[in-house]
Amino acid sequence: MLSVIIPAYNEEKMIPKTAEAVGKVLQEAAIEYEIIFINDGSGDGTWDAIRACNAQDQRVRGGCLSRNFGKEAAMRAGLAMSRGDCAVIMDCDLQDPPEKIPEMYALWQQGYEIVAGVKHSRGKESAGYGLMTKLFYGAMSSALNTDMSRASDFKLLDRKAILVLLNIREQNIFFRAMSSWVGFKTTEIEFDVQERTEGVSKWSKWSLVKYAINNITSYTMLPLHVILLLGVIMFVLAIIFGVDSLASYFAGRAQNGFTTVILLQLIIGSMTMIALGIIGYYVARIFDEVRQRPQYILAETTDGEVPAER
Repeated sequence: MLSVIIPAYNEEKMIPKTAEAVGKVLQEAAIEYEIIFINDGSGDGTWDAIRACNAQDQRVRGGCLSRNFGKEAAMRAGLAMSRGDCAVIMDCDLQDPPEKIPEMYALWQQGYEIVAGVKHSRGKESAGYGLMTKLFYGAMSSALNTDMSRASDFKLLDRKAILVLLNIREQNIFFRAMSSWVGFKTTEIEFDVQERTEGVSKWSKWSLVKYAINNITSYTMLPLHVILLLGVIMFVLAIIFGVDSLASYFAGRAQNGFTTVILLQLIIGSMTMIALGIIGYYVARIFDEVRQRPQYILAETTDGEVPAER
């Protein structure tokens, strides 16, 4: 059986459309399936829409998180609820085309344990958003030694890979990176990002920035390496300026350097504060891991029982 896991946040209008579109594709392909919607603390009628779909079709299941824990936690909750031999994770807005799922399933039947959907085109994006995306995935690609430039959460996972991901105890997991990190026999399938038919993106610019910072600090020490590099550069400049100052002093050419001293103090002070901030962020991540709080809390499911929180 195939499980289709769909996180949903304020997607009241999309729930029935997505359930119908995914169900139609899988029925035509004669694939036994279940659809699992995870309501990530929505403020609209998303959970009511999920329950209505479940009442019409028992193959549509759902879980409701006690509050908004984020997409990564919602995907993990869906994986924990899944019963299939493999699972596909996709977005609720149908920007991940359901028509690609039978192709993914066929590749899984051929023996592939992870089938990753990679973006052939990213749809409409602003120039600024596109630049930030390239910078972010450049850093992630360097950290993981794999090309993340076209990566997405649209993936099929074998039950073996699902169990490995569920047993990873990290509090802050970047799914599309971790699913590459675990390995297994992997292949790719290209898709074009579709235009959203209802509503708008729930990602604000600030939430995207926080998302990028969280994931970069989870998978790479690049910010700390940058601090070290800047420290080395400032040390070299300090030696050069020091030698020049001493030479000027002994040659009797010493001049008032008040402006230079102030500028150097401002630069060094700013770099010190930035360095402390970056180090403090990593310390905060350690604090999160030590506390071992659950990644999500399920308040309710359409099955009438609540699986163990993770």
